[in-house]
Amino acid sequence: HPPPVATDKEEQKRLLENRPDQPPKPKVLRIAIIGAPNAGKSTLSNQLLGRKVFPVSKKVHTSRCKAWGVITHEDTQLIILDTPGLTNPLKAKRHNLDETMLTDPWDSMKHADLVLVLVDVSDHWTRNSLSKEVLKCLSQFPHIPSVLVLNKVDMLKKKFLLLEIATDLTEGIVNGRKLEVKSALKQDPSTSAKSPLHTTQASSPGSKVPESPFGQEKNQAQEGSGLGKSSDVGGAGTAEAQGPKHHGPEDLKDTKGWPHFQEIFMLAALRGEEVDTLKRYLLMQAKPGPWEFHSDVLTNQSPQEICDNIIREKILEYLPLEVPYGVTQVTEIWEEGECGELLIMQSLLVPRESHKRMLIGRGGKVISRIAQEAGQDLMNAFLCDVRLKLKVEVK
Repeated sequence: HPPPVATDKEEQKRLLENRPDQPPKPKVLRIAIIGAPNAGKSTLSNQLLGRKVFPVSKKVHTSRCKAWGVITHEDTQLIILDTPGLTNPLKAKRHNLDETMLTDPWDSMKHADLVLVLVDVSDHWTRNSLSKEVLKCLSQFPHIPSVLVLNKVDMLKKKFLLLEIATDLTEGIVNGRKLEVKSALKQDPSTSAKSPLHTTQASSPGSKVPESPFGQEKNQAQEGSGLGKSSDVGGAGTAEAQGPKHHGPEDLKDTKGWPHFQEIFMLAALRGEEVDTLKRYLLMQAKPGPWEFHSDVLTNQSPQEICDNIIREKILEYLPLEVPYGVTQVTEIWEEGECGELLIMQSLLVPRESHKRMLIGRGGKVISRIAQEAGQDLMNAFLCDVRLKLKVEVK
């Protein structure tokens, strides 16, 4: 079971400053998850961690800061760098976003050993090409191994589209090999994420047959050849199989996909489908190196940050359009009750009387629902009883 987050700010700080309890042969992997806003990065991070510490909402830009999650499994530590959705200055201005929202994803890339590029396959407007911001990010850091993750596959009624999407997003090449279809939909079409496409890559002579839907999970574990060597895996000296080059903005103008992904995974993060397969793969990719955190650490966020983010998530969920982006949160009370429960009182300051009415809702329904759902999420993060009170005031 993943450890809970400490409810006391000082205790969490101590935990973060604690020297890691290194095992004899520690391994570590730092993972940056990038993608367009709302692709499901925070949902996937929460599922991998086993506890909800990142806010999730259907509205864009719910994640506003760079937060880390820590998974400690036996001798391996995975550090997840959950990043704000890659956006551009124009959209950032429209949503009143901080300057750091434009630079944070790039900062995360600098620290990463592996990049997961998340694509929402349920969005038919965007699913067949990587966003310009994502391509720019990949081309700036071509030396960092990358993996394509197709998310929300359970929402795709026509499963055969997955092959078309995968081919577009990879330009038909994964790990230096061409994608080839072994068999189309032979299994029950109602199964969602269990690799509805049995595709395989054209293997070079003598290479092992890939076992995972698209590639060499097993091969990489056995030969250690997967990550960082896309140029010499199964390449027959073709131009396509040469490793990633640094692309300039001009090169990316007509580019839709990235032909240097090591692997493709298909999952449904919200339902947790196939998330374990991805987690096992990530654990296998970890390299020998010292842990950065004590095994009791789940995230680098303070308890107050988690609380603010989760309440904000609910406000985004229940208020229309731009209204939530103008709400300011002020924590008035944060203390332990007589029976060990956590008592939190927060004021939500809004710019207009009409916003106040919306946030409270008829008969106080909206604000009670927000408090109830946020309280439930906080109990799950802190593993203790939480009594949350919210009041709404005009600034």
